[in-house]
Amino acid sequence: MLGDDQADALTRIAVSGRMLDVLVGPAGAGKTTAMNALRRAWEAQHGSGSVVGLAPSAVAAQVLADDLGIATENTAKWWQNHLIHGTAFEAGQLVIIDEASLAGTLSLDRITHLAQDAGAKVLLVGDYAQLQSVDAGGAFAMIARDRADTPELVDVHRFTHAWEKTASLELRHGRTAAIDTYLAHQRIADGDAEAMTDAAYNAWRADRDAGLVSVLIAETHDDVTALNGRARADLILNKTLNPDREVELRDGTAAGVGDTIITRLNKRELRTLVGRDWVRNGDIWTVTAVGDDGTITIARDYGTGTTVGDDGTIKARRRGRRFGGSIVLPASYVAEHVDLGYAVTAYRAQGITTDSAHVLVEPTSTRETFYVAMTRGRHANHAYVTLDRADDHAQLHPGDDPHATARSVLYGVLQHSGAELSAHETIVAEQEQWGSIAQLAAEYETIAAAAQHDRWAALIRCSGLSDEQAESAIESEAFGPLAAELRRAEANHHNLDALLPRLVAARGFDDADDIAAVLHYRVERATGRPAGSGRTRKPTRLIAGLIP
Repeated sequence: MLGDDQADALTRIAVSGRMLDVLVGPAGAGKTTAMNALRRAWEAQHGSGSVVGLAPSAVAAQVLADDLGIATENTAKWWQNHLIHGTAFEAGQLVIIDEASLAGTLSLDRITHLAQDAGAKVLLVGDYAQLQSVDAGGAFAMIARDRADTPELVDVHRFTHAWEKTASLELRHGRTAAIDTYLAHQRIADGDAEAMTDAAYNAWRADRDAGLVSVLIAETHDDVTALNGRARADLILNKTLNPDREVELRDGTAAGVGDTIITRLNKRELRTLVGRDWVRNGDIWTVTAVGDDGTITIARDYGTGTTVGDDGTIKARRRGRRFGGSIVLPASYVAEHVDLGYAVTAYRAQGITTDSAHVLVEPTSTRETFYVAMTRGRHANHAYVTLDRADDHAQLHPGDDPHATARSVLYGVLQHSGAELSAHETIVAEQEQWGSIAQLAAEYETIAAAAQHDRWAALIRCSGLSDEQAESAIESEAFGPLAAELRRAEANHHNLDALLPRLVAARGFDDADDIAAVLHYRVERATGRPAGSGRTRKPTRLIAGLIP
């Protein structure tokens, strides 16, 4: 059954008359359910096969194919097929591009242009608040923000606890009140890096031992590698894995029979015997046999642990498919494109749903990575915040903060958006910044300060200060603000040649740490109002009421 928000969004998409539509939905809002309903309705109108699926990655395309039961492809391969084989769209087709926030702008532009020429309709599905493309991107977010009627799903269905639905949406928008909600429900721990790594790993392992599907997410590849090595070492210690026959992987770790691995490069020629499954970048597999003497034996794997030749290759079965076909990975592929798959980064985690998630949070994390990581688990999502790492978001010269807390670190994370603007939005933002009143006023003030420096320096030297005091004031960092205040006083029609000596003589400077700062205070107090009164008062000499 569709929710009201899903039905309303799909209705607006289906009858909008636009060639390009977008569907925005936060994590767990039922985008897949909505797309399935739209597919059925579209095919009822335009016939079987009238819906085409695309996604930025091969793994996402396969997920889309499994969810919707339609032919899918990743965008790069589809474009290659178009160039080589002439693959094209047809009039009346609906082209669904899932995870569109991860798609590069050039890729989207090419595909939508061809769809427009063919008379097809394109639907971009995704969430601008989640992770962005590694290529030049931002197009999905630009379109979603530019339209006043962008269809957006609002009801989150993923989470078991009602409070987590609301809290996840607050994270999505960077609202810091969510931090207290997660703290109140004991979902956040903090401490030094070693303690937090231990806590996250032990909690993840406890969930796995209890039979839950759990994901362990870290910010950096170094942390992921360390956690993977630790997980494998524990499996060897408890006799789950036998380390007698193993091969070295890309990141310096090793894998043997029973290990969980991730393949990092699309390789379509590495297929099962029936040819339906092939090796994708980001696929997670279970190792069923390891060879070391150069021979290869290929057989379908029915979960019996069939052996293969000893040639330095891995024979893998996709995780979760008890009777999945076997694929042999050549030794060269294993050495260059395979990692252990116990821990992952947020980029690898986007798009998956688990029972629980355990997230290592660094001060350098962005809002988008934190939001994605904290919305993977249906039943529980836990954050382990590292306090003894540098935060180069907030400090010019990063260093350890002895006063850091989980709340202060997460506040900084939610304030730091890593979302990329589109090229068009970047141009507009730069034009607005450099042509703004604030920028022009700052430039004007800088020019005026340089032009009148000698004049104000001469005034200070003649104000009654000793030579040493005058030079100290002129060399002070507070001289710039003092000069600006003198300009404002003059704009208020005060006679500074007469006023400044009186302010200097009013009280000595023996106890002053900074003479220029003291003079700035006295001038500001004495010249807050324009000179004169009644009919003799003259209007302030300010440009646009802002600057002298």
